[in-house]
Amino acid sequence: MGNEEKVAELLLKASAVILRPQKPFKFSSGILSPIYCDNRLLLSKPSERKMLTRFYVRKIMKAGLNPDVIAGIATASIPWAALVAEKLKKPMIYIRKEAKDHGWENLIEGGLTPGQSVLVIEDLVSTGGTSLSSVVAARKEGAVVENCLAIFSYEMELANKGFSEAQCRLLTLSNFSTLIRVAAKKGYIKEEEIEMLREWSKNPAGWGKKMGLEQ
Repeated sequence: MGNEEKVAELLLKASAVILRPQKPFKFSSGILSPIYCDNRLLLSKPSERKMLTRFYVRKIMKAGLNPDVIAGIATASIPWAALVAEKLKKPMIYIRKEAKDHGWENLIEGGLTPGQSVLVIEDLVSTGGTSLSSVVAARKEGAVVENCLAIFSYEMELANKGFSEAQCRLLTLSNFSTLIRVAAKKGYIKEEEIEMLREWSKNPAGWGKKMGLEQ
């Protein structure tokens, strides 16, 4: 079993990912989804937290990355960035979704020098909007940002397009297609539900209507 499959199984076992094709979740955008991912749950599980940190570091080493700075994004990926930065003995910063309206009015917290290479750490990538905003914010401060590393990606086309246009590579520990394959093999979903899940990945916004699940 490869690392992507191991991470997928870890997420399923820890209930950080729930698959519910017949009773989908509703995102804040109104989109119906057969999958819900909350990697914050893993922070309260010491064994899983340690394993994921190890997978992060392995992925960084395998990709041949040697960033000057590790960046987290407020708030969910800050702990993961801190854990990775500690393992790699690297400086860490974190990037807010918007600048503070008081004090120094910082958008980026921590020391960042123009010209430094930054690796953005994410816990989850859906549309990619938050991740890419952070990439832009760091670049505006003079950082070189060529890679973003997340635990999991829904593999939405919108995210793929956004990262491509931003000339930033998206790396993940696992992803949607790997997870549903592992979920079927391990009995988390039925074989006949796989195609429902794949259809969602192709067109999240129109999936609910196509499946006859919208009121």
